Amino acid sequence: MLYQNKYRIETVRYKNWNYSNEGLYFITICVKKHQLLLGSISDEKMILSEVGKCVDKCWKEIPDHFPFAKLDEYVIMPNHIHGIIEICHADRETQTLVSLQSIPDRKPGNFGPQTKNLPSIIRGFKIGVKKCALVKGTCFNWQKGYYDHIVSRDKELNNIRNYIRANPTSWELDRYNMDFVETQDFVSQE
Repeated sequence: MLYQNKYRIETVRYKNWNYSNEGLYFITICVKKHQLLLGSISDEKMILSEVGKCVDKCWKEIPDHFPFAKLDEYVIMPNHIHGIIEICHADRETQTLVSLQSIPDRKPGNFGPQTKNLPSIIRGFKIGVKKCALVKGTCFNWQKGYYDHIVSRDKELNNIRNYIRANPTSWELDRYNMDFVETQDFVSQE
C-alpha cells in the first residue's frame, strides 16, 4: 500500500476495533531479528539474562504507568514475550486520578486520553525495556510492531493461559526458536 508515495506495511490490528475498549488482549512481542537476548531455556525453565530481567521488571510495572491495565499470565522466552493484558477503565477512573497525582515528576498533560489504549501500553513497555537495557550496557531493539489477539471467551482465555505456562517446555518446537526454524527450512528443502 502506498502512503505519500512510499510503500508501507498494512497494520495487523483489527480495522474496526477500538484498542482502548475494555477486554483481554493476548500479546506477543519479539526481539529484533529474533535474537536470543532475553535468556535461555535450561531444563525446560527460562533463565533470564540482564535484558530479560529488564523485560520482567518493565512488564510488572505496566499497571504503575497505565493504571487501567491489569496483568494476567505472561512468560518471557529467549527472544520474545507472551502476555495477557486486561484493559479495564470503569472501576479504575478514580484510582487513575489518584495515582497520577501521587507521581511527583509527572508533568501535566503527559497522560492524556490517547494513552488509554493497548498500543500506548506496548509502546511504553518497549521504551522502558530499551532504556533499562541501555543502562545495563546492552544495545537492544524490539522488532517493529507486535502481535495481538482479542480474547473473547473464557475457554479461549484458559487455553491461552495454558499455552503461556507451557511455552518454556516446548521451546524446542517454538516457531520463534530460530534453531528450530532453520532446521525446518533445511528439512523441508530436501
